[in-house]
This record gives sequence, C-alpha cells and structure tokens, in this order.
Amino acid sequence: MEEAQEALQHSGEVADYQAIGVRCREALLAFAAAAQTIVPWTSTSEAPKKADLKAWADHICNTSLPGAEHEHRRHLYKTLLDSAWKFVNWLTHAKSSHWHDAEAGMVAAENAIALCTSVVIQHVRGVPERCPTCGSQRLSPERGYRKDIPDVEWERPVCDKCGWMGTAVSVKNAGSVPERLTSPPEGDCVMPTVLLRRLERPSDET
Repeated sequence: MEEAQEALQHSGEVADYQAIGVRCREALLAFAAAAQTIVPWTSTSEAPKKADLKAWADHICNTSLPGAEHEHRRHLYKTLLDSAWKFVNWLTHAKSSHWHDAEAGMVAAENAIALCTSVVIQHVRGVPERCPTCGSQRLSPERGYRKDIPDVEWERPVCDKCGWMGTAVSVKNAGSVPERLTSPPEGDCVMPTVLLRRLERPSDET
C-alpha cells in the first residue's frame, strides 16, 4: 500500500492508474496469504486457491467473527474486501479511469485491509468483546517478557475497570528499532528549506 500511495502522487496517465490497481490487488492478496497462515482452512472440502480472495475472505471472516451476533459485522468486512477486490481489478484493466478512480481504489483496499487485519489480530490473540468478569469493554493490551524466555514478547488483554487479565500470547515486537538505525548518523545535520514531497495531480502544471 505504501508503493501505491507513492505511485499515486506521481500518476497522471491511464497506465499509471492501472499500475496502482495492480499494486492494490497484490496488497489484498498479501493480506489473504498472511491471514491463511494463522486462520488455516479447516473444512474437509478442498481448500480454495490462494488467489481466490472471495473464498478466503469468507473463511477468514467466518472464523474471526463466528456466531449470529456477528452477522452484520461479517457482512460488512466481506463486502469491503469483495468490493475493493472488484474495483481494483477493474482499475487494472480500465481504459477510461482517472486520478480519482486510482485514489478510490487505493483507499478502498487500504481500508478493507486495515479493518480486517484488526479483526484477525483480535481473534488470534483471544481478545474478548467484553471483560468476562465485569462486562466492561474497556480492555487494553499489556505487553511484557518472561524470565525463562527473555527473547519473546507477550501480550494479553487487561480490563481497565476490574483488572481481569486474559491469556498471554507471543507477538512480534513491532516497536523495536532495527539495529542499523540505532547508531548516530555520521556527518553534520542539515535543516531542509524546501518541501521534500508534494502531492501531484494530473491537473498540475509541469
């Protein structure tokens, strides 16, 4: 999605918009592929092809949001993924698309991926909708390390109201800084006096 955002800033022709459609389509497939590894196919029937986004979206949403109480949520997330998929596929081949179509495709794909990723993460980490002890929805993530496994970071939901704590699961430390960025930069620092990035549209004068 970052590549699509960068490309959008410099797009101005139909071919550029088609390329953005391709990037968005690849991002949606990347989401499905990542979700497949943690929400594997469990049915006795043959698993759909990895590129069958609609089938995997149904499976991912059905697994992450089970039960009658999630009917409307499932419908929303399935519709978001399916609509974004259909639109960016159209954008990939459209001959009459314009800049706003590319923007719409990028925003639709990004929104669908972000919302559905959040649902999958909550499912995998066992985060309940309400505290099972007091019923409060004020749940916050708590991270920490175990003395016997110091290299693995763990996270569990904690109720801000009564202090209930869920089961901890191992998570990737997304907040760590890569080693190559921890050393101080070499040379003198400079203060830029011009814009480093500007959103360009087809209507802008060259």
